[in-house]
Amino acid sequence: QVQLVESGGGSVQAGGSLRLSCAASGGFFSMRLNDMSWYRRAPGKQRDLVASISSGGGTYYADSVKGRFTISRDSGKNTVYLQMNSLKPEDTAVYCCATQTGLLWGQGTQVTVSS
Repeated sequence: QVQLVESGGGSVQAGGSLRLSCAASGGFFSMRLNDMSWYRRAPGKQRDLVASISSGGGTYYADSVKGRFTISRDSGKNTVYLQMNSLKPEDTAVYCCATQTGLLWGQGTQVTVSS
């Protein structure tokens, strides 16, 4: 059974950077052929879409992260990344990757940004 596994979360100070990775395990799943998204859920808040990348390479970013976050895909490594720069305390959340269809979700990785 295919699973999405995130990694790369951690604790950083405001202004710092982190790169999150999302890889597939347990079976064949092509990141290149699927539209992939990163979501986040902060404590006490709803889950929000952060960024998406289509199979054709088109990208979408939430207004709150435009210019700071970059979503990308390495087809050779079958991995989707979220590069997060200029992090702010309000970026603190659990970040999950998922297929845009919502059929596959990862468990999430915690990102904590301190002021």
